[in-house]
Amino acid sequence: MKESKLKRFFAEGYLLLVLMLLYLPIVAVIIFSFSGRSDFTFRDGFNFDSYISIFTSGAQTENLLSAIKNTLILAISSSIIATILGTFSTIGIYSLNKHWRKATLTVNQLPMINSEIVMAVSLMVFFAAFSFAIPQGMARLIISHVAFCTPYVILSILPKLQKMDPNMYEAALDLGANPFKALFKVVIPYIMPGIISGFAMAFTLSLDDFIITQFNKGDTGIETLSTYIYEDARVKSLEPFWLAVFSIFFVLMLTFLLVSNIKKNSKKEGS
Repeated sequence: MKESKLKRFFAEGYLLLVLMLLYLPIVAVIIFSFSGRSDFTFRDGFNFDSYISIFTSGAQTENLLSAIKNTLILAISSSIIATILGTFSTIGIYSLNKHWRKATLTVNQLPMINSEIVMAVSLMVFFAAFSFAIPQGMARLIISHVAFCTPYVILSILPKLQKMDPNMYEAALDLGANPFKALFKVVIPYIMPGIISGFAMAFTLSLDDFIITQFNKGDTGIETLSTYIYEDARVKSLEPFWLAVFSIFFVLMLTFLLVSNIKKNSKKEGS
């Protein structure tokens, strides 16, 4: 009895330690975002100056809004394209024989296990070689993000497709549906949860990317949120302005996750 309690104590203590290491830095950022200072003190007391500065900083506010707009355009465009490519690629991979499927999935995993800096430089060299066909700008960034997001979409959809009874597709064909109609009436609806998960993962990865974007944005002046934070912090160090921005983004993402989990749990309870 004592031994089980001791194991439970150390297990819970280990979990608590891991959670503290993960979330204490975020909590510290949120707390000091209300100091209005860069030295992480409360000499001026508790205030909302950092949050007010987000909307009243003139050029910095405009640059921030522009970076957010570029980030969302890039993330939405690349994740939609990656999801479409990933969906049909997964169906094609699943239709291959065992050996070709294994080989294709191995190749698909290379961008995921490869260092991101290697992929960023490789894409930069590729765009330099074909600069006559792909000019600098948003097109290069979208292609880059699609390239590293698509493998994650494939791995999100494949398990769902593997669970599907192949007789469902055959039954649809026997009932008079052509292959195109059977695909969109039977297969796609069945793997839709995997497609949604793949889109969410691609969107998150694109939203969060820095290295590939930094190496391939060129001299166009296009800044995403991550590259703009880097450029601004490199020149001015980390201002209170950014502590407030980080806090808002964290709260928004946390709210989104909580709402999603609540909806999922309510659906399970309802069913």
